[in-house]
Amino acid sequence: MTPAPLAARLGIPSGPLFFPVTAYGPDGSVDLDTYRTHVRRGVEAGAAAVFACCGTGEFHALTPEEFEACVRAAVEAAAGRVPVVAGAGYGTALAVRYARLAEAAGADGLLAMPPYLVVAGQEGLLRHYKEIAAATALPVIVYQRDNAVFTPDTVVELARTEGVVGLKDGLGDLDLMQRIVSAVRTEVPGDFLYFNGLPTAEQTQLAYRAIGVPLYSSAVFCFAPEIAVAFYRALEAGDDTTVNRLLDGFYRPFVELRAQGRGYAVALVKAGVRLRGLDVGEVRPPLHEPSEDHVKQLAEVIERGYALLEKEPEDTK
Repeated sequence: MTPAPLAARLGIPSGPLFFPVTAYGPDGSVDLDTYRTHVRRGVEAGAAAVFACCGTGEFHALTPEEFEACVRAAVEAAAGRVPVVAGAGYGTALAVRYARLAEAAGADGLLAMPPYLVVAGQEGLLRHYKEIAAATALPVIVYQRDNAVFTPDTVVELARTEGVVGLKDGLGDLDLMQRIVSAVRTEVPGDFLYFNGLPTAEQTQLAYRAIGVPLYSSAVFCFAPEIAVAFYRALEAGDDTTVNRLLDGFYRPFVELRAQGRGYAVALVKAGVRLRGLDVGEVRPPLHEPSEDHVKQLAEVIERGYALLEKEPEDTK
């Protein structure tokens, strides 16, 4: 496999990028049947790609064996209709191991997450991601956030690295991202991909889109795919009325609720999937479940979001 197929498929997406939660059974073990159902429903709802076992999928909580089984299940459920990208992380040796497990499971690419704990310099970070890229034939998207923050020069070197096809930003520094986009555009002409990876990325996608970051992850798609697809289509069509209606009536209330608990970027999403009728189990420690009141508020936010889809633009004037 070469990087070109994945980059081409993601470069002109047909819908939101889907980051499924990982399903657990009553005993806490991975529930592959439910996970397949979750992935299959997402693909059928219009996802452009499946990012399996990444942040929303609790990569940090999975053993290597569980990880490989989940990636394989996602590949089976996607059935070639959309690409499947798998997470890879921790220190370099373990990240390489996860990358090879993902390749063996049939993944189409990798999302290389920040290394575990350490705050490294640019030289060390560059070496880390180059080793991940060299470990398999899978194309790699590098995830910038937390302890993996890059200078524009480093991203230029990543863009020159065989196998590295894109950068996902979870930091939220628009000035830095604009300089990164400009530097790569100047030094490495081509189709390097950029992704908005902030939690509930729809909330910031208007700004990211304006600086040349057209792709974004959608955690909302996990539990409200119709809302996520409606927002995506409105954004693509330049339908500001629908975009703003969904931002004001659904996304902002959801983000404000998400901010009320640590780990809610995953736990609240998983609660949303359960509310919508698919029992994917609870989050694993060290994450914790949302309070009963927060789950009730989430149900109300989701209900309002779907009600907004039924409104015609003139209803909001």
